[in-house]
Parts: sequence; structure tokens; C-alpha cells
Amino acid sequence: MLTHTTIEGLKSLRLPAMALGLNEQREHPDYTAMSFEDRLGLLVDAELLQRENRRLERTLKLAKLRSRCVVEDIDFGTTRGLDKATFMSIVDSDWVSHHHNVMIVGPTGVGKTFIACALAHSAIRGGHNALYVRSPRLLDDLAIARADGRLSKVMSSLARVEVLVLDDFLIRSLSDDQAADLLEVVDDRSSKSTIVTSQLPVNHWHEGLGDPTVADAILDRLLERAHRIELVGESRRRAKIATPSIEQEQR
Repeated sequence: MLTHTTIEGLKSLRLPAMALGLNEQREHPDYTAMSFEDRLGLLVDAELLQRENRRLERTLKLAKLRSRCVVEDIDFGTTRGLDKATFMSIVDSDWVSHHHNVMIVGPTGVGKTFIACALAHSAIRGGHNALYVRSPRLLDDLAIARADGRLSKVMSSLARVEVLVLDDFLIRSLSDDQAADLLEVVDDRSSKSTIVTSQLPVNHWHEGLGDPTVADAILDRLLERAHRIELVGESRRRAKIATPSIEQEQR
């Protein structure tokens, strides 16, 4: 009776994992051989693990990552210029806490988005929040937000994101208004981290950013404290399409 009351008390305190664990301990007599401190420690560990899993799932949902890939999924065996030691040095450098940016460039289909999402996923596992956006869509959304009076609110929301993934950066040249909006976004992120993916080499970014003065300001903020990953090779998407499956070969 006392244990049942304790379990209900844990539930009312919003400690469901501890309640479940206590019930499990009650039903398995092997736990009686353990000390009180050890049994309590197991209950606390279970609650902390469940809370972390809930936080991770919630943060991943809000991040809207295009892929749920993780760093461990990255294939370093393919020839595309991705050095494992260099990449892992970024992952292990606590780059988000130090407000570092990551620039990932290369031709279409070589895995830029995959790598960017894996880095963002790693940051989320490390306790940070993240958001994935395609750059053209972001700029369109900012223009709409300006028209309906929500621009300040949207900018404030972006400024709170600890890791912002800007995918397909400069897939087309920016107008002066778009470049000005982008400058506001990156200027607010001096104490945050940004991951940028682009098919355009970094040394060609300036010409695609409209007004030279604004372009200088954007690049100064993006490239400061930035890690660069330059990928090469053929599109992995085309390779997958070109490689017949076993079923296709048997037809």
C-alpha cells in the first residue's frame, strides 16, 4: 500500500519514469539485494534519461531538419573531399558554444544538406536548439513578414536559434532588399552559429549578394570564425539512380 501511494505521488510530481522504475523494482525481487542508494540512483537515472529523450524529440521536431541523419551515418569512404579527421575535429570542438559557423560548399548531390543536418543533429544532442531553412524560402518569408507587419517578430525568433541551417545559399543572386534582410539575420547571430550550404564557391559569394557594401558586411559576419568544408565529385543522387537494384537486374 505504501509503495502504491509513493508511485502515485511520483506521478503527481511528474516523475513518470521514476514511478515506472519503482513499480518494476517492486515486481522484481532481485532489486532487494541492492542498497537504497543504488536503487534510488537507478530511478533518478531513468527519469533523467526519459526527460533527455523527450527534449531531444521535441527539439528535433522544432528544428525541421530535412534529414534525421546523425554524424555516425556519414560515409567517409567515398571520394568527395570530406576528411574524417578534419570533420570530427569540428564536431568535437564545441563549435556551437564558441559561436563558430560552418560553410559547406560543393556541386549538387554530393551530400551538403546531409552533412549540415548531421551537424545540427549533433548540436541538438549536445543540448542546443536548431532550425533548418532553405535560403530562398527564408527570404520569401521575410518579405511576406515585412508586408504584414511580422518582420520584427520573425527576426527575433531567428535570433534565438542557436544553430541555423541555411541550405541552398545563393542558388540565385539576391536583390538589394533580400541582401538587406539577410544582413539583419546574420547580424543578429554574432553569439550564435550558422551552417551554410551552397553550390557556389565561397570566393564567388560576394558577387551574388547585391550591393557591395552589404555583401562585405554579410561575408564578414558569416566567414568570421568559420569552418569550411569543400566537397567535390559527382552527384550521389545520380549514382543511386544509375545503379540498378538487384530486382531490376533480375528483370
